[in-house]
Amino acid sequence: MTASLPVNSDVAEALNQACHCRTLSPDLLREQLERDPSLAGLAQRLVQTRPHLFSSTMVFLSSTVQRRIVDMVKAIERVIALPQYQARALARAPSIAQRAVAPLGVFMGYDFHLGARGPQLIEINTNAGGALLNAALAHAQHACCEAMDWAFPLKQISRDSQEQVFFDMFAAEWRLQRGGAPWRSVVIVDDQPEAQYLAPEFTLFQQLFERHGVAASIADPAALEWRDGQLWHQGKAVDMVYNRLTDFYLSEAPHQALRAAFEADGVVLTPHPRAHALFADKRNLIALSDAAALQAWGVSESDRALLSAGVPHTQLVTEDKADDLWAQRRQLFFKPVGGYAGKAAYRGEKLTRGVWSDILAGDFVAQALVPPGQRVAQVDGDLKDLKFDVRAYAYNSEVQLLAARMYSGQTTNFRTPGGGFAPVMVIDGDGSSPDQAGASCLAPPTPSCTAPNA
Repeated sequence: MTASLPVNSDVAEALNQACHCRTLSPDLLREQLERDPSLAGLAQRLVQTRPHLFSSTMVFLSSTVQRRIVDMVKAIERVIALPQYQARALARAPSIAQRAVAPLGVFMGYDFHLGARGPQLIEINTNAGGALLNAALAHAQHACCEAMDWAFPLKQISRDSQEQVFFDMFAAEWRLQRGGAPWRSVVIVDDQPEAQYLAPEFTLFQQLFERHGVAASIADPAALEWRDGQLWHQGKAVDMVYNRLTDFYLSEAPHQALRAAFEADGVVLTPHPRAHALFADKRNLIALSDAAALQAWGVSESDRALLSAGVPHTQLVTEDKADDLWAQRRQLFFKPVGGYAGKAAYRGEKLTRGVWSDILAGDFVAQALVPPGQRVAQVDGDLKDLKFDVRAYAYNSEVQLLAARMYSGQTTNFRTPGGGFAPVMVIDGDGSSPDQAGASCLAPPTPSCTAPNA
């Protein structure tokens, strides 16, 4: 059985279907999350309050797909750097996004589905959450059977090295705007931060900054003050804001102190409004899937080929296209241009006439439908078919971490039993021992390989 298995993408796909191991070790996860004594009890609180944050298994990805994702991120960022692309993206953006700033924007999130043509870009996010949680999760896995011993430890890069990459990214943002000036403080900002689903990650970031000698706090933007040419929080000057807000252009009343500081160059804000306009507005997917525009802008043939194969065709929803789009709706996915986290996004085949009227009245794009990947996982002793997407966390064109999100329903939701964040294991395709060992996990299930781990 195993001798006839194909390698690389086919092996990864076969493992996603047939290897039902539960690899998450609760003890290892607790160690990873609670490395600082002040975080004692965090893992248990997550289990109680966010039971579907972490999946108990992993997602397999071929090295071919991994390389394609890395190459696509580089190609996309080369296009985004073009003056013609930027002029098109910024022409529809509010004034605050027109302000050129040196920082690039931390934690760009490139979300992919895995289609027959390889990874397909579904969207880009400018303040993608979950990176530190996924770094901990990746180092909390253990082999579920002897056939998978080759795969552990899951990541060659240590947890400390991964976190250093993340910290260095923030330090680079500081230097881009402030040069050699001392960086003393950072505030992690979101609306009602304690109520956010990923609030535990804010605490992990606070610990990360403080371990590197940068004073860090977590704040609601309403608690910030702009006075005397300086942003303040609780009487202390703020050097940098790590922005987790979804008011991407800082237009809401509670965000005006932060907006004033940003516009006056009184704080290093990352990610910032310009980054959202250039990367995350869903209308940018129209340009990235427009072969004629890319050619006219001088994009290289190799980059055009990558984007043609990896960015599903996207178009603006307008009244004059309404009849055609309704007729084609089963092959389309509809998203608000300023949306995030799958909010108000609709699979065409599920549309009612009432929802369609709302889409026509709003600002939406229609993207060619690419089904998500499929993963069979153990849930309460039974095998369940779950969907997954793959997120590439990236900075300055470099992919820092790959992670998956498993779910059921139309979009990722962190409400699916058995779902949540899942680490990505990359399978080599050169016929070396990892492929062969991984393939052996596809043999008829044995109790040692399929039984849930304690």
